[in-house]
Amino acid sequence: MAKFKKQGDKTPPAMSTASLPDIVFMILFFFMVSTTMRQTDRLVNIKVPGATEVAKLERKDLAAYIYVGTPILSKQSQFGTDARIQLNDSFKTVDDIRDFIAAEREALSEGDRQFMTVSIKADENVRMGIITDIKQELRRTSALKIMYNARKSE
Repeated sequence: MAKFKKQGDKTPPAMSTASLPDIVFMILFFFMVSTTMRQTDRLVNIKVPGATEVAKLERKDLAAYIYVGTPILSKQSQFGTDARIQLNDSFKTVDDIRDFIAAEREALSEGDRQFMTVSIKADENVRMGIITDIKQELRRTSALKIMYNARKSE
């Protein structure tokens, strides 16, 4: 009979790491595809009012955003605490809306310009006079598709 000899200090085989770069690449690719980059930094505080009906934008790339609210704390020393209009990354006046809409239309293709929607994101405590001024200026620029952002009431 043969004797089985026990070998001492036998280490388990090393784990193969050949597929590790593939796994890391797949995870990286997933996050690159699924995340979106923020186009503008909000400079105003917004707490949107409640809504009874909610409609979703079909194509967010065709939307131009106008933010209305009080400036964030770091900007209040420079701009005060009164409600301000933010177009892209800076505070503007109602008169600047015409140039903003023209620039947003120019950025779209010829066929998509008719589907452009202006989305107004306003704080629930903003005076209605500012919103009315914005709507009048949008009417003058023939930007008639307007959407107001609100949270769904429960």
